[in-house]
Amino acid sequence: MTIWLLVLWLAGYLLGRLRWRRCEWFFYGLALLLFLSAGCGPLPAWLLDRLQAPYATRPDISWASRNAIVLLGAGTARVVENAQVEPTIFANGRMLEAYALYRSCKQSGGDCKVVVSGGDAYHNGVAEAVSYGKVLQELGVDSADMELESRSMNTWQNAEFVRPLLDAFAPQRVVLVSSATHLNRARMFFAHFGINATAVRGDYVDVRPTWMPNSLNLTLTDLALHEYVGLLTYQVYNAMGWNAPPSRNGAP
Repeated sequence: MTIWLLVLWLAGYLLGRLRWRRCEWFFYGLALLLFLSAGCGPLPAWLLDRLQAPYATRPDISWASRNAIVLLGAGTARVVENAQVEPTIFANGRMLEAYALYRSCKQSGGDCKVVVSGGDAYHNGVAEAVSYGKVLQELGVDSADMELESRSMNTWQNAEFVRPLLDAFAPQRVVLVSSATHLNRARMFFAHFGINATAVRGDYVDVRPTWMPNSLNLTLTDLALHEYVGLLTYQVYNAMGWNAPPSRNGAP
């Protein structure tokens, strides 16, 4: 969000130096409008609604005899006082949803594998998969039912590195767990690698409009724009032939 405001302000400043006054104030006005619409809530509410709406209702899942629940990481945090590395607050909903799905799957009598995907993208010394795996074990997930993928540094690599694990396990049903804001991009990347997954949200973001701009709404605007840029980047890379060829015959 900050970069877009800076670009508009800089454009206005440069046009002002050229004495193009009308263009100068036009860009200053755009910057102010963007700041107010983002900071007061209308812009992030509109952007997030289009990202999250498909996942507002959790699907009813019919478990098969072999099932894989793929949990995507949301970062780690280093506790300064004792140097421990733990999942961030943004991962709590995802982990709880993965555990709830695991329990439901086990109660159905099927074979249930929880695949936790995430490397050490925050450079805290512990991979997300390892950190989340410990929490899931404490919640009640059997270690024999867990598979840790600890190399991926982004969503694209999540899909790329999870694919061989799913090929080896050969599940009849794959469930993908992430934040509602993230699922569009995650599903697209997993589908690119031939993984047809049922998407289930671990959390949902609610925007509350305010009269005065606040940092939370600006942060939520950044979050939404990050996802849209990721979706656009994928399309551009496909058009340029920079992505790996899509897989058609992979995990179901």
